[in-house]
Amino acid sequence: MTVVDTTRTTPLEPAPLPAEAADFPPTNHASIPPLPEHWRKLDLREVLSRPAAFLSVSQSNSLYRPGGAQYHEAHAVRGSLEATVRSVQAARRAPNFVSFNWIGYSIFRDGYPQTDFDRAQYSSWTGHIDATPEQIAWDDALVDELRELVEPGDNELYERALQTAFVGTDLPLELARKRVEVVVITGIHLDWCIEGNARLARDHGLLPIVIGDATGAQHPSQEPATFERISNFFAPVITSEQFVELVSR
Repeated sequence: MTVVDTTRTTPLEPAPLPAEAADFPPTNHASIPPLPEHWRKLDLREVLSRPAAFLSVSQSNSLYRPGGAQYHEAHAVRGSLEATVRSVQAARRAPNFVSFNWIGYSIFRDGYPQTDFDRAQYSSWTGHIDATPEQIAWDDALVDELRELVEPGDNELYERALQTAFVGTDLPLELARKRVEVVVITGIHLDWCIEGNARLARDHGLLPIVIGDATGAQHPSQEPATFERISNFFAPVITSEQFVELVSR
């Protein structure tokens, strides 16, 4: 019988990042492609002056703190957290940002609605990890650097579907009630929840914009193709520096 270490806060024993993380770039700017011609026809400064919402997706201890179930992906040293902080602060200063949404994501999904496919997939993520409810709650929690930026009236929720907060949550109602037109998206994982939310935002008649350096895939090598796909088909991808400049009045 496996004995869970209940004295530990984290789901896993805190461990150093893998050796390859030393070679990861501190930002993914180089992987973000130039805007395709169809987005260059837009005045993004004007677009970003419309009623807007900020979406931080899955930026939890799991990804950024030693002992997190996904810490080995090395997002702690890849720059997305710093870029998100910079972007949130700029959005707070812009009066047209009427909705801030902190969208959690749990890799421990025993309590989620599940199909046979879901059960098989979700079990592969955490079936080997013995963790207490308290350790799982720590893993799921919004990382401190972003928790400090949460304000009264912000919307905090968890994704309940595989890759989007637009299904099974009150996010669509939040955006509709506040007459939001533009959604600015940060978070992890780029090729999963970020792409999924950008796609669903478009299908809901919204204008998504992805802050590229405030996102990340499981491995940096997966990011260029994902950025190309998102940028070509679903949403403009810009840097946090560009975003700050565009929303500065």
